[in-house]
Amino acid sequence: MFQKLITFFEKQSFGVCTYLADKLDMSISKIRLFFIYASFLAVGFPIVFYVLAAIVLDIRHYVKKIRLRIWDL
Repeated sequence: MFQKLITFFEKQSFGVCTYLADKLDMSISKIRLFFIYASFLAVGFPIVFYVLAAIVLDIRHYVKKIRLRIWDL
């Protein structure tokens, strides 16, 4: 069960850390370590931020895809 959960998250990663690292011009590993350490210190608040950022990035990707389809007509 645990291995299935790990496999799911590896395949379905949301790209939040990658997006933040590109925008802030930092390495991805530093961003990931920040989320790990901050989640221990802030009792899970970064996890909530990560999920919300993943939803926002997914919506942005969906909207961009629709815009491209509209202009292709």
